[in-house]
Amino acid sequence: MRVTVRRRFFVPQFDGLNAVMEGEAAHHLGRVLRAQEGQLYELSDGEKVWLARIEKAGRDRVEFALLEEVPAHKPALHVTLLLAIVKFDAFEWAIEKATELGVNAIVPLAATRSEKGLLAAAEKRAERWRKILLEASQQSRRVNVPALETAAKPEQAFAAHANGIRLILSEQATAPSLRVALAGKPAAAAVMAIGPEGGWTDAEFASAKTVGFAEASLGRLILRTETAVIASLAAVNYALGTD
Repeated sequence: MRVTVRRRFFVPQFDGLNAVMEGEAAHHLGRVLRAQEGQLYELSDGEKVWLARIEKAGRDRVEFALLEEVPAHKPALHVTLLLAIVKFDAFEWAIEKATELGVNAIVPLAATRSEKGLLAAAEKRAERWRKILLEASQQSRRVNVPALETAAKPEQAFAAHANGIRLILSEQATAPSLRVALAGKPAAAAVMAIGPEGGWTDAEFASAKTVGFAEASLGRLILRTETAVIASLAAVNYALGTD
């Protein structure tokens, strides 16, 4: 039996058994995908997912009728990624893949060794980053879109996250492996801090350890930041996830 996998989109809210999509998303659906009345899609408001039929498709507005609720899978593990700002092509690739791997929140970090020009331009990129998270969430059929928090200094971000397993990736030879750091430590929440290509400073390591972060290593090979994001999140999902 063939199972039909329909495309999923996000809407701000459900209104009874109706939903409306407007703006850029509606333009994409109506003009690029050439949506027509009667076509079926899945819609999510961030909490629930419904099978929906297009009732009216315009240039910048698409109206839906909700037909039936679709089982919505929400992973029990809540993962926060504290990610140092690196070159934007690498950073954007990393947050896209982090979204596909189920991360719940992303905090861009203005690390000491992040390039100053990138930090100055980061605020202007936030809207683009949210669009990347939205599109990756739709592609991977998530129920919700990860939260993109305001860029922060590492010490501020470390102190703001006090729950669950908290790990800071390290290139230090003495750091325990990520496998050891995760072994036998079930948790409902995890925070993963990944630094810039130049690495963390001693002061950043100290501030993380002061508030309960533990060092963890991905091995002797030196990975690019975006590679470390995928490797570490996949390991966290495997070790702590229940599905």
